[in-house]
Amino acid sequence: MAEKKTVLVTGAAGSLAKRVIARLHGKYQVIAVDFRRKVETDADIPSYKVEIFKRGFEDIFRDHHIDAVIHIGRIFAHENTRQNRYNANVLGTKKLLELCRKYHVGQVIIHSTYFVYGASAYNPALLDEDTPLKASEVTMDLVDSVELESLANIYLWKHPELNITILRPCNVLGPGVRNSMSLLLSRPVAPVLMGFSPLMQFLHVDDMADAMMAAFEQNKPGIYNVAPDDWVAYQEAVTQCGCRKLPLFSIPPVLPKIISGMLNWNAFFPPYLINYFKYPVILDGELFRKTFKWKPKRSLNDIFSYYRKNKLTAA
Repeated sequence: MAEKKTVLVTGAAGSLAKRVIARLHGKYQVIAVDFRRKVETDADIPSYKVEIFKRGFEDIFRDHHIDAVIHIGRIFAHENTRQNRYNANVLGTKKLLELCRKYHVGQVIIHSTYFVYGASAYNPALLDEDTPLKASEVTMDLVDSVELESLANIYLWKHPELNITILRPCNVLGPGVRNSMSLLLSRPVAPVLMGFSPLMQFLHVDDMADAMMAAFEQNKPGIYNVAPDDWVAYQEAVTQCGCRKLPLFSIPPVLPKIISGMLNWNAFFPPYLINYFKYPVILDGELFRKTFKWKPKRSLNDIFSYYRKNKLTAA
């Protein structure tokens, strides 16, 4: 029997990481890491809360022969300050990649976001992987997301021995997901901008976990959009999730940002994402689907029904 590969998964407290760990468990040796708190795991899965710049992080690599890293851990904008976010997301990823080089890790999967493309009225109808990343031109709050990707790109080309795969998913939704869109659609009332209802893509968290497993097990380094080949208007998604619409004036452009700030909506309708509720950011996910023979199994109704049922239960 060949020895099982050892896989380190960051962001272990998150819903997506938990699903990835469950898929890895048994078939591989798994190490769970989170920068926020220690996560309770099965008895045979070591779990660590790590301080990025302290020796304990390197001790994990020293104590375990790690074959692959699946880097899901990223601090969202509503969870911390811009500086702390930059330190964790960008400098923390750099530290992780340096440790991967030092300890001869043979594969790295990095979970990114479609936000890096930026939302603009001038975006092409479909954004492929070669589209320039313009998010930092729109807002400083997405600089850490763009720089994390730029850093990963540098290591991808300079250090091919790391076999880096960068995944840019669309909106990931479902049970336990705590990103901005999921928090918004979980609420009984959802803000919409008058005169705007951009097309959006949605992916069930289980489909995203399957995509990450396909990328890990097939090991085909590169940059990939992860998205279905269908989309829906934002206001229709709000209705399908059982939310009541709260129309906001979109003119002048600064008005919804001011309202969002005044009402402390930063967790689910953050001012820096306002443009994403005005202009479509539609990913061309064909490269990933063809390369990894992957397609999502859950329909839009499967995704939205979770949010509808939760509202009915709470009523």
